[in-house]
Amino acid sequence: MTTIRETAGLDAAVAALDAARSVSVICHVQPDADTIGSGLALALVLHRRGTPVWVSFAEPANLPMSMTALPGVRHLVAPAEVPAEVDLLVTVDCGSVGRLGALADRLPGAATTLVIDHHRSNTRFGAINLVDPGAESTTSVIARLLDAWGMPIDSEVAQCLYAGLVTDTGSFRWVRPGTHDLAERLLATGIDGAEIARTLLDTHPFGWLPMLSRVLGTAQLAPDVRGGVGLVYAFVRRADVDGMRSEEIESVIDIVRTTAEAGVAAVFKESRTVPNRWTVSLRSRDSGPNTGDGIDVAEVATELGGGGHRFAAGYTAYGTPDDLVGALVAVLG
Repeated sequence: MTTIRETAGLDAAVAALDAARSVSVICHVQPDADTIGSGLALALVLHRRGTPVWVSFAEPANLPMSMTALPGVRHLVAPAEVPAEVDLLVTVDCGSVGRLGALADRLPGAATTLVIDHHRSNTRFGAINLVDPGAESTTSVIARLLDAWGMPIDSEVAQCLYAGLVTDTGSFRWVRPGTHDLAERLLATGIDGAEIARTLLDTHPFGWLPMLSRVLGTAQLAPDVRGGVGLVYAFVRRADVDGMRSEEIESVIDIVRTTAEAGVAAVFKESRTVPNRWTVSLRSRDSGPNTGDGIDVAEVATELGGGGHRFAAGYTAYGTPDDLVGALVAVLG
């Protein structure tokens, strides 16, 4: 159900997009299919209207290989090519300014800023904020925005939107009423949903297997954390990921989180470039044994300087492995 507040946000977003003479769309660092799918879907629509548009993300240097076949990638530019001044700057799937990385410096040069997101921890850092914490993905917010704008969703736009939907719902394991209706609508445009899911979620090079062997060998179970809810964690070290793409590294959490004896899972990923810097992925389960009624890992991540969703969140940390685990356990309690 769309609330009055959401309707007002939609109206303001539509007005800003409709009036914009130039648009930059900024995706978050270490981009996933939800942020890229959202950005490219918007770019396709804006380009067809004749509006100059640039889409970018601050890091890494290259788009993950699994997303290079998405329509609209021609609108992706290097960070240095994003204009310093623009009529409208849109951020997609970014819960805070920090998620923009080095491209946060483009915010002051925008006449108007529009934040489109679905993270409950979003800090509402835009002049206009279209944030729906109940949405499955940012691409589903984009779909609602395009409808309110009166813009058609053709197969190219649908492929971008479906990419975010299928990944952020974990292949439709985490859904809400209306999720499958949106999926059916997108599939009805003629896109190949199975191939999109296979490319994004189920395709890895052979080197992924020995990497997993090394990483999963570091896994530890702390069953007493959070009054018996339990924590399972593993480390991805720089030496483990030589030649690996970002999607292989990000996939580790989805294996670690399957541990039955722990309601919370964490994967600590060492930076390839900055000493002692780690990005941390958190996951929790909403039902079953060892869930503690579903730990809100967004709250945990926020306390540690990050953010996210109730059952999927992350943050950046510095220090030794013992420091990292100790800090996380202290917040979990």
